[in-house]
Amino acid sequence: MRADSTTEWEYHMNSFFHQKFSIPCYDTDAAQLLKPVSFMNYAQEQANCHASVLGFGYDDMVSTKTAWVLSRMHIRFLRHPVWRETVNMKTWHKGPQGLFYIRDFRMTDEKDESVLAVATTSWLVVNIDTHRLVREAILDEGSVCKDDAISPACDKIHIPAGMTPDHAASHTVSYSDLDLNGHANNAMYIVWSMDVLPCDITLNRPMKELKINFNHEVRAGETVDLYLGTAEDGGKRKYWVEGRIRGNEASPVSSFIVEMTF
Repeated sequence: MRADSTTEWEYHMNSFFHQKFSIPCYDTDAAQLLKPVSFMNYAQEQANCHASVLGFGYDDMVSTKTAWVLSRMHIRFLRHPVWRETVNMKTWHKGPQGLFYIRDFRMTDEKDESVLAVATTSWLVVNIDTHRLVREAILDEGSVCKDDAISPACDKIHIPAGMTPDHAASHTVSYSDLDLNGHANNAMYIVWSMDVLPCDITLNRPMKELKINFNHEVRAGETVDLYLGTAEDGGKRKYWVEGRIRGNEASPVSSFIVEMTF
């Protein structure tokens, strides 16, 4: 989240982290609607800010050679906010659930407090050196909030049975894709996926829902082949995009898979 003159911060101990801000032009599309990738960027930054306040943010984790890794995300758009609209966004963490730590988000209209978008995310803690999962409890149970923005947490996504996705494009990871860890920023997977969809869909039919699983990191210079499948579901158009890291053609590694509903 960009902290500027239009941003207000508020932290409620043991509950949630709250921000109020105005939607900037560079986070909107040709229809002046908030881009799905922009919502994801907001959510990731807000999660980091809240975790830092609670004592398990980026710097705290690095000191113990651990890191948060976003594994799954489910976003539901009720109405996309528009350019210059002021919104409220809050996040809270729901504690551990199996292997994952769950964090939810809710974005509302400042004027009437109507819900614009909700999301749930599933995170893993890994050792930076070994990349193995860390299972030790790292959270203060007193800061857990069990409210649900979306329930249940995002499941594992599968290409529907009988569907054979077509190769739609290839993308070689370069400077503008990279995050502070030197990997492709996982928000870029949404950009790549939406870029292979028909323009008459992305420009004219706002996204209703997005689910994504992050399966494997991608580094600079690696090429990801994007495979696209589509189906009609109750009057809604659904798309599945899987990114496969080029290398071993006999057994390509799945970097991510996303399901988008318009």
